Amino acid sequence: MQPRPIITYPDPVLKARASEIRSIDALVVTLAEDMRETMYLAPGVGLAAPQVGVSSRLIVVDPTAGKEPGRLIVMLNPIIVESEGSLTDSEMCLSVPEVSVNVKRAQRILVRGMDLKGREVSVEAEGYLARIFQHEIDHLDGKVILDYASSLKRALYLKKKKKGLV
Repeated sequence: MQPRPIITYPDPVLKARASEIRSIDALVVTLAEDMRETMYLAPGVGLAAPQVGVSSRLIVVDPTAGKEPGRLIVMLNPIIVESEGSLTDSEMCLSVPEVSVNVKRAQRILVRGMDLKGREVSVEAEGYLARIFQHEIDHLDGKVILDYASSLKRALYLKKKKKGLV
């Protein structure tokens, strides 16, 4: 397991739709392990493969940020198959440091994907966990939290980034 550098906006890998994972090999397993290590060191509660420079549909999620063993979820090719309700709350992102954006998300979702053994898995998530899944799946679709921000907030972030302040 090796932590990987976290890619920051406006890197093009963050704006592209990630490719589906068609087969689970040693590279995919290693990527998942590296992402887990990277997420916990950051520290964060979710990480998508594009955030470490890999355009693959793989996410790791742990709402406890590693504080409670057994809470890590690794999901390949996740899709939201049901959603209901909505809630707006502030979000931050490891790929857009020092910025928070209010984002409207579904309150409850059902996510389907595969685990690292190729088995189909479903997770019903509410509240904070649902928000994390939606945030990470956004990354797989080429969206970042700045896509939910005003053009002014985006411009200010890019100006700070250019000056090396973030």
